[in-house]
Amino acid sequence: MPQLGLPAPDFSLPDPSGKLYSLNDFSEAKALLVIFMCNHCPFVIHLREALSTFAIEYQARGMAVVGINANDITNRPDDSPEMMAQEIKLAGYTFPYLFDESQQTAITYQAACTPDFFLYDGDRKLVYRGQFDASRPGNDVPVTGVDLRAAADALLAGQAISDEQKPSMGCNIKWLAGNEPG
Repeated sequence: MPQLGLPAPDFSLPDPSGKLYSLNDFSEAKALLVIFMCNHCPFVIHLREALSTFAIEYQARGMAVVGINANDITNRPDDSPEMMAQEIKLAGYTFPYLFDESQQTAITYQAACTPDFFLYDGDRKLVYRGQFDASRPGNDVPVTGVDLRAAADALLAGQAISDEQKPSMGCNIKWLAGNEPG
């Protein structure tokens, strides 16, 4: 997991319609949540509804949210930009959902799985990199977002966030040949 305090790496990525977004597009927000996600992953599908609700709630409180799909679409065509556009509508996402075709953004963020959450403060320093909550497909733990909510609530209230953070769990990013983490 990346070290807390690291600055958010810049990016310039398109949404499914081709509109480019960069880190600077979120500069006015009190906080920024970057989520590495995709369409097909059972872990993302498992929390999709709660994630959509979380984004709406926290965007209203001044947090910017951006989703990034870095999967190799040659091997996972269900993660293509065309399918991302359908997923945005199906899931009700109110945040930009961007495509990292080269996977360079995923590499610079040190993303490992889908979903993978990176929460940045107003200075765009990493304050949380961990799980949404302990719910997993098939474990009968309710999806609440308790871990991410605790970090986001503390950040927005100007309080300290615990350094004890549980890493995200999910499907590995589908890497292009040669991009796999060492």
